[in-house]
Amino acid sequence: MASGEFIRHSPFFISTPHRNDLVKSHLCRAHHHRSHMPANKYALLRYRIIDRCLTNKGKSYPSREDLRQACEDALFGSGGDAISLSTIDKDIWAMKNENELGYYAPIKFSKQHGGYFYEQEGYSISELSLGDEDLEAIRFATATLEQFRSIPIFKQYESAIDKIINRVNISPNPDDSSLARYIQFEKSTVSLGNEHLAPLLDHIKSRKSIRIFYRKFSDNLLNEYELHPYLLKEYHNRWYLIAYNVERKAMRTYGLERIEKLETGLKKFTVDSNFEPDLFFKHSLGITERSEKPEQIEMQFDASTGKYLVTQPIHASQHIIKEDKKHITIGLHVLITTELINLILSYGHQVKVIKPKKLATLVQRELQQTLEHYNTSNSRD
Repeated sequence: MASGEFIRHSPFFISTPHRNDLVKSHLCRAHHHRSHMPANKYALLRYRIIDRCLTNKGKSYPSREDLRQACEDALFGSGGDAISLSTIDKDIWAMKNENELGYYAPIKFSKQHGGYFYEQEGYSISELSLGDEDLEAIRFATATLEQFRSIPIFKQYESAIDKIINRVNISPNPDDSSLARYIQFEKSTVSLGNEHLAPLLDHIKSRKSIRIFYRKFSDNLLNEYELHPYLLKEYHNRWYLIAYNVERKAMRTYGLERIEKLETGLKKFTVDSNFEPDLFFKHSLGITERSEKPEQIEMQFDASTGKYLVTQPIHASQHIIKEDKKHITIGLHVLITTELINLILSYGHQVKVIKPKKLATLVQRELQQTLEHYNTSNSRD
């Protein structure tokens, strides 16, 4: 578990030096636990990391150094030299030739591209059944992950960590099909645009401009933008890029699934010192950010619905204003955005907006338009 991996590969891809130092100190404390892990289990973990690199469509043909660095970052944290190039060479040979692994990975080297690839299209060792040593490696990795769940900077990922730990505790074997008879886990669909994640993250870290060809859902026109990429954010299983639009001289949000072409490797840019990743969406629900000030929101919910929200808050600013047998009034300090309005509408008659009046008016207008839509449809029938 790397000091940088948790942060860089988080839903927000936030990475700051003092946070990384903090995580490294915790990793050092846990190192004596890891040192008891047999070398072959580290190798199994490296094989999975190499496989992930070889199947990453966003960065094809990884070099030996790319593979070494990926394994280094994932297992030990960035900036180290615990894994050598000769180790990667041995790993690739083992994946191709070691019959005890239960597969012969069709890994080839491309002289033209200077990197490795799978000769068989669509191949991945992740599609293969896991052996006993693989399962032991999963148990070890989960135990390592559990050591860091209480660290303050990982609190926002606690539910994801819990889901992984719960799954392994129930049965560490992902091939255990009998589980489906007794327990069902929530499944997320794979959204389009994920192939852009790796190159975008590289350019965010290196502070290099990009050019995208972007098709909005609203007008279906293909637009070309030169951007300074700042942040990646996940929301409702979709990825978004927050970037400075050079032509419009403003920060904008772009859905990755709408990027039809990405040109990379442009000139470097200077980061706006006023941009704070931790604060950019502090008062937002979702991916809408505005320069306006957040407002105090009051909503009255039916008691039963309100109790659900008490156990799973809408926003970090949520607090209970009033509670009785029939209703629970909840307060938020957020921006009035489309996401907020849609959330309120999703609760139907179980919620009423108390303050501010302009939000209540917006919600009322949406409800009236919805009712008119149904009345028009019924009259045609």
